[in-house]
Amino acid sequence: MADFDMKRFFKNSILDRNDGWRVKKVDPMVIVGPFFMRTRLDSQNLFEEVIPIDEMEEFVRQHKDDIPGLSLMHIFIAACVRMLAQYPHANRFVVFNKIFARKTISCSIAIKRSLTIDGEETLIKPEFSPFDTLQDVVRRVNEEYEKKGNVGDNSGFDKAAKIISIVPSCVIRFVVWLLRTMDNLFCIPMFLNKVSPWHSSMFITNVGSLGISSIYHHLYEFGTTTIFLGMGKKIRTKFYDADGNEKSAKSISLKFTLDERVCDGFYYARAMRSFSKLMANPELLLTPPDKIAMDAGVSSPVRDKELLGDKITLA
Repeated sequence: MADFDMKRFFKNSILDRNDGWRVKKVDPMVIVGPFFMRTRLDSQNLFEEVIPIDEMEEFVRQHKDDIPGLSLMHIFIAACVRMLAQYPHANRFVVFNKIFARKTISCSIAIKRSLTIDGEETLIKPEFSPFDTLQDVVRRVNEEYEKKGNVGDNSGFDKAAKIISIVPSCVIRFVVWLLRTMDNLFCIPMFLNKVSPWHSSMFITNVGSLGISSIYHHLYEFGTTTIFLGMGKKIRTKFYDADGNEKSAKSISLKFTLDERVCDGFYYARAMRSFSKLMANPELLLTPPDKIAMDAGVSSPVRDKELLGDKITLA
């Protein structure tokens, strides 16, 4: 099932976008909420998770030969992919007061081509299968990084940005207005959606690689990104074990910014508990999930009833 194509699961209807299915079969408060909280800035929830990493670093050392290039960040990304595969409501997005279930799992990642003040920044956006293992995630991320992380090798986003930047300001304003209007009323063209970092399941920035603490990053109004994760530098933290003894451990602070309109707080809490469990037990990511869930709130019917087997459920 590693090649499972989410885009083919539900039939498309006139209410759907090319990057999302319309969500209608939900609690009325979920439908009405985006009309009162009209923007992502108006709907942001912030929370912090401090993750002990001593055992994770040992896990990385143990698997450095069988998973070349493995890092802590790959584990974080793989845990997010697994969480979104099993808690699909967190992979929804809101556009023009309407809720959609995303047709892919994708992650936009900000990277520096070189760690200097003048070093250019670029963005990669790998897509994942909900059945991906940690090995699959490492491969997909590293392939994107190798293609776009090298100096002189520009991504589609970089090329589009350079083209727009050389035209007069009045033209840029018109182009951006047009893109926003198209995205709100139906959808921007798929080739632009594919390179846009703002149209993804989540956005990750690793400011720890710059030697600073994690940050709460705002959600972008343009695009469809619902989750922003800021990763900080490694720190020493004190905690108490089950017996009340004080201990010290190496940790990383993760700060999440979430759009609260896509699901209720209880659902988000369950999804984040799942994420924390995967962080504490990264070996669970070495094998595909026993089951994944597709969004039961989608108004379009399932394309093929046989897809609803032991591995895929509606939730």
